[in-house]
Amino acid sequence: MLRLGKKEINSQKDRFAALGIKTPEYDFETVWDATKSNPVWLHFGGGNLFRAFHSVLQQQLIESNETNKGIIVVSTSSGDLVEKVYHPHDNLSLHVVMKADGSLGMEVIASVAESISTNRGPESWERLKEIFCNPSLQFTTFTITEKGYDLKDLAGDIRATVKEEVEQGLGNPKHTMVMVAALLYERYQNGKAPLALVSTDNFSRNGDKLKEAILTVATVWEERGFVEKGFIDYLNDETKITFPWSMIDKITPLPSKSVADRLTAIGYGSAELVHPKPNGAPIAPFVNSEEVGYLVIEDRFPNGRPALEKVCVYFTERQVVDQVERMKVCTCLNPLHTALAIFGCLLGYTSIALEMRDEDLKALVEKIGYEEGMKTVTDPGIIDPMNFIKEVIEVRLPNPYNPDTPQRIATDTSHKLAIRFGETIKSYVERDDLHVNELTFIPLTIAAWLRYLLGVDDDGNTMELSPDPLIEELQSYLSKVEFRHPETVNNHLHSILSNERIFGVNLIEMGIGDKIKGFFKLLIRGPGAVRNTLNRELFGE
Repeated sequence: MLRLGKKEINSQKDRFAALGIKTPEYDFETVWDATKSNPVWLHFGGGNLFRAFHSVLQQQLIESNETNKGIIVVSTSSGDLVEKVYHPHDNLSLHVVMKADGSLGMEVIASVAESISTNRGPESWERLKEIFCNPSLQFTTFTITEKGYDLKDLAGDIRATVKEEVEQGLGNPKHTMVMVAALLYERYQNGKAPLALVSTDNFSRNGDKLKEAILTVATVWEERGFVEKGFIDYLNDETKITFPWSMIDKITPLPSKSVADRLTAIGYGSAELVHPKPNGAPIAPFVNSEEVGYLVIEDRFPNGRPALEKVCVYFTERQVVDQVERMKVCTCLNPLHTALAIFGCLLGYTSIALEMRDEDLKALVEKIGYEEGMKTVTDPGIIDPMNFIKEVIEVRLPNPYNPDTPQRIATDTSHKLAIRFGETIKSYVERDDLHVNELTFIPLTIAAWLRYLLGVDDDGNTMELSPDPLIEELQSYLSKVEFRHPETVNNHLHSILSNERIFGVNLIEMGIGDKIKGFFKLLIRGPGAVRNTLNRELFGE
């Protein structure tokens, strides 16, 4: 079996080629040395999206001689990814593209020069400070999911654990946002060099969310006397520090056993799935993704940047980024994904592609996208909304070789609803030509999410819910609601539906709460109620 490692790549290129695996065409060890000495790009969160997209883009730049630098990646959530995937394979990764015709595109990615786990002692922290103090560092990117930036609870207060950490000062940071704030202070103290901090996580106005989190931490430190006011000024000086907005789009499922089996069958040995936690999400030395990918970034980089526009990254103005992001996150992809995740879990599906063969579910996403959502979309000019959503519904989601699951998409739903549905509801309320009572399928999906929180599928059986940091708090509001007994609903939904931190708006005040409550009562009537309600609303049956 052919294994993944730098010695193997250097000595057995012909064997990789015989398996159909493309290998780097550049001296990656020289690139690694140059990157470690004078880093340009640091990335927080080295998971599947980073490995399937960011690192691939930089490899393309290196191979076209547009740069001689790679990326340094940091994992702050656990050491498993670095210790069990990156280090054993010399930071190399196999990118597997799952094409709609069933074939696999396979390429070894060598653009990651160094991987660091912040859970592996003081040496890692000292190395991070060294990187941040180097004026060569041009920008950092993030893929840490929406919850990684959220320091506050449902009441809008800093969570007790985070508050305790922040009030202890800069000495022992653990939360990613606290770490980044402390590293920025190191940069401030060592020359005040410029830097762009770019969230490439999948939600609107992500740059503002990142800036808010960093300033929340820094402001507490300034109030406690841990840092001087000049540090706050540095963070707010856009000639020094920027937080560009971005839109990213690439469906990257968890490593698939079916892909691993296909790799093993052709004689590729580094295809093992690793489960750091029992029954937890797998990690692997390969990453599987779809072919399509979009990245749009606000062009504000005070210390320069690589020429990523030469590998199909769009650099543009903030307004255009916002329009593209809202098009995708509020209408053309993410709301459809979330609707499929919620209903897919309730109806027993384990494949997004199979859901798209379900007449009811395909019609649901068409109603949410083409009819309810598209009315609020502004054409950003660089990507056509109708072409984009058509590609999503007709090509991307139905790809039978993309092993994505509703259970994966359902993760952290409470942090996604404000953008994926709340913004559209807000538009219907604010615009004179739209009326919120015209909405049916977005309220139905929100009601289905509340139904999902009961942990009972449409057959009446207990089902496992995907991880969500608010799950216990949300379920406490529903503790007195009984499946099969709509009369038990009473006002138990009010605390959830009125919470602006979940939905971005108060759904009660928006005039849509009663409709959601009515749907919820229908959905809990008993086994089969989810399917029956969905079918009735779609087709009047």
